[in-house]
Amino acid sequence: MSRNFFKSTRKIIGAGVNYKEILRITNAAKPDNPVIFFKPISSLISTDDDTIKVPRVFGHINFEAELGVVIGKRCNNVSQDQAMQYVAGYCLALDMTGMDFIIDARPKGLPWCLGKGFDTSTPVSRLISAEELGDPANVRVWCKVNEQMKQDDSTKNLIFSIPELIAFTSKFMTLEENDLILTGTPAGAGPVKDGDVLECGLGDFIQMKFNVKNE
Repeated sequence: MSRNFFKSTRKIIGAGVNYKEILRITNAAKPDNPVIFFKPISSLISTDDDTIKVPRVFGHINFEAELGVVIGKRCNNVSQDQAMQYVAGYCLALDMTGMDFIIDARPKGLPWCLGKGFDTSTPVSRLISAEELGDPANVRVWCKVNEQMKQDDSTKNLIFSIPELIAFTSKFMTLEENDLILTGTPAGAGPVKDGDVLECGLGDFIQMKFNVKNE
């Protein structure tokens, strides 16, 4: 797979509320199943770009650093035991989120996809092999805003593991080569504004840096 694997990605699947610390902070119950949402392909950008362009319609944008899982071959209704056989590799991702729409829509039971789907809202790194990443169930995920650490946790603290996310999602839809699953963001996600600089990483070996610009 090439550096720009995402150019043939057909689905971006996100998992919400998937770190244990978030449940502790909010005093919320563990979800019965993964909370799944979608982002459009047009939201993807690579590290070849250096700017996250925020439409002025948004008043409140959050950063969310995540481990991304890249599907390697077509699968449907796979078991948790089989799930990792369908992983081609991993990436570092940012799930930029327009909180205005989400905060308004959730209490009303309305869709909040507009808050997840703006252009450049899903920056991703190059493809990371399983050998390079090491244990995907114990990877440090961190994010800084203007050099201040905001998020810092490990995928060992995911509520639903990578095999669980793949198995659950594949019950409902076929996963295809280069589909991207975002595994959720650690506690500490918060707002950014025009002119801010975002840095995020997986451990010490994969990092991305982006400028935030209102358009």
